[in-house]
Amino acid sequence: MGIAPARDTQNIERGVRVIAALCMAMGWAGSLQAAGEVAALDQVVVTGSRIERPVLDAPLRTEVVGRAELERTHARSLKEGLENVPGLQLREIHGKAGHEVVLQGLSGDQVLVLVDGLPLTATTGSTVDVSQLAVLDIERIEVVKGALSAQYGSAAMGGVVNVITRRIEPGFSGEIRGDFGSFGEQNPSGTTADAGNRHTGLRLEGGSERFRIRLTGDQRQRDGIDPDPESWARPGDATDRQQYDLRGEWHPSPGGAFHLQAGRFQEDIDSRYDLRLPGRTVAQSRFEDVTRNRFQGGGHWHWRNGVSLRGQVLDEQLSIDTIKQSSDQRFDDRDADIGLGQLSVQGDVPLTAGQHLHMGVDLRREDLRQLKDGSSELEGSAVERDSQEFWSQLTLTPPAQWFGGGFPLAADQAELLLGVRAQDDSDFGQHVVGSANLRLELWQGESSTGALRLGWGQGYRVPNLKERHFRFDHSQLGYVVIGNPELQPEESNSFQAGWTHSWGRWLWLELGLFDNQLRNLIQVDADSAKVDAQGIQQFRYDNVERARTRGVELGSQVRLWEGVRLVGGYTFMQTRDQDTGGALTRRPRHQGRLGLDWSLWRATEISLRARYQSDELVDSNSGARSPSWTVLDFRLNYTLTRTLGLFAGIDNLFDRQRDFADPADFSPVAGRFVYLGARYRFGDR
Repeated sequence: MGIAPARDTQNIERGVRVIAALCMAMGWAGSLQAAGEVAALDQVVVTGSRIERPVLDAPLRTEVVGRAELERTHARSLKEGLENVPGLQLREIHGKAGHEVVLQGLSGDQVLVLVDGLPLTATTGSTVDVSQLAVLDIERIEVVKGALSAQYGSAAMGGVVNVITRRIEPGFSGEIRGDFGSFGEQNPSGTTADAGNRHTGLRLEGGSERFRIRLTGDQRQRDGIDPDPESWARPGDATDRQQYDLRGEWHPSPGGAFHLQAGRFQEDIDSRYDLRLPGRTVAQSRFEDVTRNRFQGGGHWHWRNGVSLRGQVLDEQLSIDTIKQSSDQRFDDRDADIGLGQLSVQGDVPLTAGQHLHMGVDLRREDLRQLKDGSSELEGSAVERDSQEFWSQLTLTPPAQWFGGGFPLAADQAELLLGVRAQDDSDFGQHVVGSANLRLELWQGESSTGALRLGWGQGYRVPNLKERHFRFDHSQLGYVVIGNPELQPEESNSFQAGWTHSWGRWLWLELGLFDNQLRNLIQVDADSAKVDAQGIQQFRYDNVERARTRGVELGSQVRLWEGVRLVGGYTFMQTRDQDTGGALTRRPRHQGRLGLDWSLWRATEISLRARYQSDELVDSNSGARSPSWTVLDFRLNYTLTRTLGLFAGIDNLFDRQRDFADPADFSPVAGRFVYLGARYRFGDR
């Protein structure tokens, strides 16, 4: 069922009326200061250089989404927290109710997602579903684009998304949050007033100066999205996601701390679809249960002479169980178990003034088991791999004479970051990658500063066990993808350049250029597809492409006047398949982001977030393209008391939605979504 263009004017009128109703209902009163920014100019970041430093001083360009922005936009998941990052594309994972991150044209397979520096197991392919992770205990999200394999190893070819959790402070505090909303006529029940989406969250934390503990729980339920509730097929899956985390910390001295954390994530997905077979259509269901048990621990210690040592250990077990149903018959009972373990040690040593040496070791192991109807689908009962990786990073503050007389730089206005990583993989042997990043503060006026960043990095990604051995069953969509044990590692060279200029805290501008050159890209080989007796296409992974992505990124942030802030970003990108000469699929040429925050009078804040994506190539053979789309979200926050806040919002205000009758249309699945919520904080701090 498509969305008719004739509805556009009606959708706009409805959106404006809903905003007016929400604003009048919550009133314009109280005192709320604009707390925090999308990328506060004094925000401390750690991902690019693996040491803490202000974001403007970091040698690698870093995008930051802080806690204030997460709360202002009512983000419930990591996916929602990343929606407004300029140049970051959130692509729907085909055949699943989830999303992957795409950076500079490199897909989720090549983007490494971390939580406090430790990886997450991918639940689909080698892609982490960022819709799964809750945000209640997140302090900030750091996004670094470009090849970071020298810093973080395999899978960091396109960049890194690092989720930093908040510190536990002494004393006692807590937070309860809840919201509910409706998709209107597209609620699966067919009743507009039904709460088709529900969310609750709880955080409790506290302790003494030495011992602290935190407990968080989060549940997100969605009944699905159905433009035609009378039919069997439901384009938007029903989901139930639950996440629970328990963390304990020991702070024996100001220079050291240790922690242990246990977490559990549970996801239940209910899909309904019509399977088209020769001469008939069969109504089927698919049920998927995902369970992630994650245990991690670690600590750090700093000595007075500047030397520091930190270590982390991770054990994660992921279970994916799927089964299909047609009428009263259940079939294709598939169980997969994936294990991930990692031990990381990092040492930091100051050398001479302004020079630092950072060294580390990462030991990693993975294992995979997969059964269908009780029988293994792998060669043997299980497959596994392990790797040992050593990395070193040198931070230099070069003397001014290195740059000649034309660049009169002070000692702290130039920084060179050199990195190298050696990897020994049990299946692919040894490999070495390097990186070099330079930051020069070339302009320092009375009211503004400007800095140039130049970077080069090599990317290297070993195909994981799922790509080599897993069977991705999307027969409900007419195809399956079979792993290929003969895959070879992907490689790349990434070049980044950028200029950042800031005028105090009221104006910030940035221009960036990127060029990524890739070899041995792992893709689904569509040209060699086979069709089985049931009419299901069988695809296979292969190293089939050399490719290049390059483009320009612009970013800005300005305080128009007291209480009003405008942020924006634009990305232009060209992609090329070096073998065929054509463009890469599912990579839009243009992306835009625009946000406005307005603090009204005393306790009310309005926020608008707009996202634009141009049309994109979907199929190289047929030339089919997905149309361009624009989405506008409305947010309203009202501080009732010091501890109680109310909020409301409208996602996709003008109801821009895909045409479900067009398989090439990858516009948003969800139409307009209206919700209300409350947040209550308590404790002695």
